[in-house]
Amino acid sequence: MAPYEALYGCMCRTPLCWTELGECRVLGPKLIFKIEDNVKVIRDRLKGKLSPRFIRSFQIVKRVGLITYQLEIPPELDYIHDVFLVSMLRRYQSNPSYIVSVEEIEVRLDLTFEKEPIQILDRDVKVLMRKSISLVKVLWQNHGTEEATWEPEGSILL
Repeated sequence: MAPYEALYGCMCRTPLCWTELGECRVLGPKLIFKIEDNVKVIRDRLKGKLSPRFIRSFQIVKRVGLITYQLEIPPELDYIHDVFLVSMLRRYQSNPSYIVSVEEIEVRLDLTFEKEPIQILDRDVKVLMRKSISLVKVLWQNHGTEEATWEPEGSILL
């Protein structure tokens, strides 16, 4: 289910057709409670989408669209939406060292999360016209080494 659909209970419509005849509107405190419940559901599903890139292999249940597949997700991961784009999937070659423990990611009320640096992998100096900038390659929490980023050395505190 798309976040818009989960939040408002209907598919996203164009501005030309926001209301329909006979549509029942919920107003007041009921609307607020309903939206808060939907935001909690969306926040929980986002935690699943923001968790590590690879947990373990899952069986493909069916092909949903041209580039989307539904996976068989175990009950302990039921908070993760079970439909994924092909770009998020990869062919699994058996190796026990690939399995990553599932960590809880703390998502704030505004649906953001804190990225914490774990380790500095490399150092480099970028030379521009008249000045040089010291850079460090940072490994972030809940990310692999292929997702490490170059950051200014002064902005990283370990």
